[in-house]
Amino acid sequence: MADITDLLNRWSGGNKQAFEELVPLVYDDLKRVAQRNLRNEHNVFTLDCTALVHEAYLRLVDQDRMQWNGRAHFFGAAAQVMRRILVEHARQRLSQKRGSGAFHEPLDKALGVAMEPDLDVVALDDALEELTVSDPESARVVELRYFGGLSIEETAETLQTSPSSVARLWSFARAWLYRKLCDAAPPPQT
Repeated sequence: MADITDLLNRWSGGNKQAFEELVPLVYDDLKRVAQRNLRNEHNVFTLDCTALVHEAYLRLVDQDRMQWNGRAHFFGAAAQVMRRILVEHARQRLSQKRGSGAFHEPLDKALGVAMEPDLDVVALDDALEELTVSDPESARVVELRYFGGLSIEETAETLQTSPSSVARLWSFARAWLYRKLCDAAPPPQT
């Protein structure tokens, strides 16, 4: 059985069979990433873990000309795809409501020391888009750590930087997002 990096390299070279061999090797890891993402999404009734992984699979299969730099790079891309799927799903759900009844979680509940369940993924995505404009490196760290479930070390490998730089960027980004989402949250109802 080939290793993941070898399969990624063969897939990048246009070998469709390599992707078919890759899927069983990474499927359980992709499911763990999806479960983590869905655990952070509230009121998801039509999107389950398997559906999220399969939708990500369908989008990743079109990436056969991507030059993969190993396992962490692949999972970073998978995390980005899953983020887009979750945001699209959340936006669709909100558009069906036409905004009425939608609530935003205050960031102090959502991020705290670590990012918690019930985070409004649309508000987070909007804040991440804004962070990307001012500090793309910090935004990428959030995407890889939060949506991808990558460790500090895996994130550093993906970004080709040091773990201490990733830890610093992660700390900054969490504080920035906390402030941004707190400012965007409606005042508490009394």
